[in-house]
Amino acid sequence: MTDDDRADPAPDSETPVLPPQEVRAVLEALIFASDELLTPRQIAQVMQGVPKEAWKAALDEIREDYARDGRGLQVAEVAGGFQITTRPEYNDWIRELIDPKSPTRLSIQALETLAVIAYKQPVTQPEVIELRGVKSGGVLKTLLEKRLIRIVGRKEVVGRPMLYGTTKEFLLHFGLKDLAELPKIEEFAEVLGEEVDVAGLKRAIEAPRPVEVPLSEESEESEPET
Repeated sequence: MTDDDRADPAPDSETPVLPPQEVRAVLEALIFASDELLTPRQIAQVMQGVPKEAWKAALDEIREDYARDGRGLQVAEVAGGFQITTRPEYNDWIRELIDPKSPTRLSIQALETLAVIAYKQPVTQPEVIELRGVKSGGVLKTLLEKRLIRIVGRKEVVGRPMLYGTTKEFLLHFGLKDLAELPKIEEFAEVLGEEVDVAGLKRAIEAPRPVEVPLSEESEESEPET
């Protein structure tokens, strides 16, 4: 018998690294255990040897399973990654468990301001005030503290007001993959609550932005006459 005969047989390239029934279980465990959003790239790195088609099919099965009625959890796709989260409609109950002393719900004014920012972003505080007809300084602070919105820059107009946009937490809160999944305002208002002024929100979101003076024009107007 030659050395080649005594060598270990080459592994069967057709033999899967994981049995099909375990691919789904491992993938679910990875999503659950990840501290942050689990990206497709991370899945491929961890599950080396498992064909992409296999774990993608398993991922679809997991998401469908979590999407069934009566489940308190969901597999949310946010900003290119996946995370197991509680369903948005149960967030108030979760807050009661985590911090029962803090208010469990946003005010109607905060919800309406959040909707305007979501659909018109990036948007400034003066624009929100003009569109909604209400002061929003305290509301914006609340939304910032809850990490539902963030400052994304400054607008190049007189005063250079700060621009606000939504966050990943906003997407997770409402179970959205990205902003392209924002529904019609009438449907979104149903999620926000019955007391939200749907007609007023629709008018605000469809209204043109208030006219502001660009910085370049201000500079020209301020130049001294010769």
